[in-house]
Amino acid sequence: MDAGFQAGGGFQADEGFWLADRFQVVDGFQIDVEDPMPIHAQLDRAIQFAIVTGRLRIGDQLPTVRQLAVDLKINANTVAKVYGELERRGVLETRRGVGTFVREQVSSAEQLASRRRRMRDLSDRFLFDAADLGFGAQEAIDYLESLIKKEGKDYA
Repeated sequence: MDAGFQAGGGFQADEGFWLADRFQVVDGFQIDVEDPMPIHAQLDRAIQFAIVTGRLRIGDQLPTVRQLAVDLKINANTVAKVYGELERRGVLETRRGVGTFVREQVSSAEQLASRRRRMRDLSDRFLFDAADLGFGAQEAIDYLESLIKKEGKDYA
């Protein structure tokens, strides 16, 4: 049998391996269960890629959390987490009782405010985690500074 898309939802290679067992593709969102990247990160990237490439345009409605979770065979909490994060970043907007949509680009002032909120959240998580490990705030900051100097990496 030739390789190709099969009725029943998969791509069958000549050797009989069903890629549908590994990949879930719905509405152009591909999830690879064997990829070491977490599923939520794969979905986040897939949605943003669909927007950047024009498959999703401003105002387009995304599937419901439940529907996308069922279709991709992933936990609904994972989809909700991704939608929530993309909404916090200004990529999506949820209209109560209507659905989740691709949002219009926000102003640079709104983007800056959103980025600052995200940096604050990230900083809080880092400092709380450091405290759980027994490090004080200044000790954690000093560690980061020494790590940047030692590694010589530009993380931007």
